[in-house]
Amino acid sequence: MPFAERTAAVASALTPDAITSALADLPGWKLDNNALVKQFTFGGFKEALSFIVRVGLHAEELGHHPDLHNVYNKVTLRLSTHDAGNKVTQKDVDLARCIESFSWVK
Repeated sequence: MPFAERTAAVASALTPDAITSALADLPGWKLDNNALVKQFTFGGFKEALSFIVRVGLHAEELGHHPDLHNVYNKVTLRLSTHDAGNKVTQKDVDLARCIESFSWVK
């Protein structure tokens, strides 16, 4: 689906069952206060920063941007959809799956 079509559609919040199902194939991700959350631990700051840059590039491509928090070698990602009332949508699941596809730490 072209980027313009993806961003034009208003995202709907997923049901609790749909979120539970999605989390089954997203190792380390959890539901926390209406968001998908995972912390990644890297060998050092440079490695963590390179991961953040890669997340940013993929997020921009998908038109969906995570909340990022970095302290030295740790990166915490928090995914929720602002235009769906800060709830978890398919956009969040898709971005989490994308991140898992390139993450070298699990």
